[in-house]
Amino acid sequence: MIPVWLLALGIVGLNVTIWGLVGLCRLVDEHPLAAWRRRRARRRDGTDVAERAAPPVPVPDLSRVAVLVPAHNEEVVITESLAAITALVPADQVHVVSDGSTDRTVELAEAVGVHVISTATNLGKAGALEEAISRFGLVDRFDYVLLLDADTRVQPGYFEAALPLFTDPDVAAVAGAVRSAWDGQRLSLIGKILVCHRQRTYTLTQRLIKFGQTWARVNATHIVPGFASMYRTRVLPEIDMNPPGLVIEDFNMTFELYRRKLGRVGFTLDAVAETQDPDRLIDYVRQTRRWSLGLWQTVRRLPPRPSLFGVMLCLLLLELVTAAVTFLLLPLLVLVLVLPDITPAALTWPVEGPLHAVLAAHLNLPALLFGMLAPDFLLTCIVVAIERRFRYLAAFLAFPVMRLIDAYLAMRTLVPGMLRRSDGRWTSPVRREVAEPATIETVHAERLDRVPAPRAALTGADGEPDRREADTVA
Repeated sequence: MIPVWLLALGIVGLNVTIWGLVGLCRLVDEHPLAAWRRRRARRRDGTDVAERAAPPVPVPDLSRVAVLVPAHNEEVVITESLAAITALVPADQVHVVSDGSTDRTVELAEAVGVHVISTATNLGKAGALEEAISRFGLVDRFDYVLLLDADTRVQPGYFEAALPLFTDPDVAAVAGAVRSAWDGQRLSLIGKILVCHRQRTYTLTQRLIKFGQTWARVNATHIVPGFASMYRTRVLPEIDMNPPGLVIEDFNMTFELYRRKLGRVGFTLDAVAETQDPDRLIDYVRQTRRWSLGLWQTVRRLPPRPSLFGVMLCLLLLELVTAAVTFLLLPLLVLVLVLPDITPAALTWPVEGPLHAVLAAHLNLPALLFGMLAPDFLLTCIVVAIERRFRYLAAFLAFPVMRLIDAYLAMRTLVPGMLRRSDGRWTSPVRREVAEPATIETVHAERLDRVPAPRAALTGADGEPDRREADTVA
């Protein structure tokens, strides 16, 4: 019989197991007690003399950060998203590029007081970013740029958490932590399931995979997500941001970062941004298919090479395919095992009889269901404990179905991703309007109550508190 633990490992995933253990090592390594012991050891052998003599690296000044928002027909959400970011940085540092929008996106963005340009046609997100970086002169004017989706609301404390990671000169990009926006009163039952599934995925992958992958001692992650992540502007000219044939840009930018050895990726769970995930099944399928297609297209363009990043990527792709095939076969395996109980004559059928005999010799239905549902339920319980929301328990039976849909889309896009080129043009999912339309004043008033006071970390080069940051939170 196939052991239950092997089935459980297939559901939990080899990547989660490996990178989860690496993440535990990172927690131990970055614990204050471990850092104190290292400093104590350096003092004993005298190796800390030069370290103490060197001046501390200042945390980047917030005034050196540009915000770039690509938008295509985002009139429903653009005002609230811009209100959220301009509550944290001056509007003069925020730049919007409307990628061939035909609605009120430009008008609403200009009303906020940020810089706004438009592309002549719908170039796609990567093309719009490339054009905006050039036309705004961001590489020359700023040291860092936050790439921000138009449906994303940056949360207070984002910059206080993200900017200190750039004190390490080897860090070229900082990945933000995503949280799915929840509006239970305005979501249908299907919408609640979809949003819960997305947030469950975010919670697990960020803590059990990305946290380990971005440990400084290993550092190899497959994506710096484009919803709200920061780059050093000096690396952007080295990245081929908009090569032909790709449907999305963030996989490609991350692959380029490692391929060209431009630096490491930093990640902290405290740099949070809230994004609006699809609440209709058709939009969820389209978005997930687009993401999956973008991964395969990027792998086609930049296949793995011998390196830690290449090993990580091969492991990811291997598990993606094997897990997808396993999930897609599960309904068939269950049917083969239960069919004789429904129709005893099925054992005499030409295909069912021999197939059932082979499966029954190695597997039984209780073990199959327990090995599939129990570990998935355990993962849901972990999410409940982390998020402190019991709504995930109410939807736990739907999560295996959603994973089945994800598996189908992963396999459905493999061949097209390897063979077909895309033009990069995009259509955003249907956005949800907020219960009460946001204004700059109301959003600022609501959010500034929660903005932490300026910390000593956010100081200028002269050691004095950064006045521009103080102006945004005072």
